[in-house]
Amino acid sequence: MSSKPPHLSVLRREVVEFLNPRDGEVFVDGTFGAGGYSRAILDAAKCTVYGIDRDPTVAPYAAALTAAYGERFHFLSGRFGDMIELLGGVGVSRVDGVVLDLGVSSMQLDEAGRGFSFQADGPLDMRMGREGPSAADLVNSLSAEELADLIYKYGEERHSRRIARAIVAVRGDRPITRTGELAKIVERAVPGHQAIHPATRTFQALRISVNDELGELEGGLAAAERLIGAGGRLIVVSFHSLEDRIVKAFLRQRSGEVGGPSRHRPNVALTPPSFTLMTKKAVRPSEEEAALNPRARSARLRAACRTAAAPWPLERAL
Repeated sequence: MSSKPPHLSVLRREVVEFLNPRDGEVFVDGTFGAGGYSRAILDAAKCTVYGIDRDPTVAPYAAALTAAYGERFHFLSGRFGDMIELLGGVGVSRVDGVVLDLGVSSMQLDEAGRGFSFQADGPLDMRMGREGPSAADLVNSLSAEELADLIYKYGEERHSRRIARAIVAVRGDRPITRTGELAKIVERAVPGHQAIHPATRTFQALRISVNDELGELEGGLAAAERLIGAGGRLIVVSFHSLEDRIVKAFLRQRSGEVGGPSRHRPNVALTPPSFTLMTKKAVRPSEEEAALNPRARSARLRAACRTAAAPWPLERAL
């Protein structure tokens, strides 16, 4: 394995600063990837990190950290939304911090065989964990209306119906199985000049749907609230507005920074805050980092500190 990291962890310095690791503390890196955050946390203090990832291809990077840090690093295969169960399986019920770096990694984007990117032709897959329906399954089985709704909801694509009709027309002759083919179909369907590649939002929508990324995020935030002890920190780095909206709404609600009580949830305003905000506004990458790593440009970091209050009942979530 090359010593050069295959994935540059975005806002790594800021993540470590907000997390502020101390000797003896325990942290969860819920989106392990190539281990950039885990390594930085372990280097910052004599602490312990549990890395979680559903992608089986990260195993060599996890093995490298185990070799370097011994019993201070542990890897758990699975989804970060299941972190309570995963950590409970190894006897951990309380941690001092959780870090989540959302979305797809550079490793996944750069490997054409994974099917995440339209930059290089490959099988239309997009599954992070290699289980469940692939992007090709969705593209070739959903109705035009279902496809349009998916592309609009998860990609915020205003030409979603035009794109869905074009997909259905092509697949009437043959299944769509390659990323390059889908990208060309979308490119032909979207009118005029676009600031970004016309297929960007469609690919994002399919990836989010295939991997249930927003549901996973909501579950992961609720799990982190239950795992992090008083004074512990939650750090989340997101890369598009759908993710950031969920994180922002969760932290605003849990910190008590929402409006007055609702007639639908009259007790919400009376619930003690489970977090205090460490970032009033999202933290953005520096110009230097964005220049070195163009994929960092859209990143947003939000951080909060856990109070001593009990976790909010799940039915009170926004």
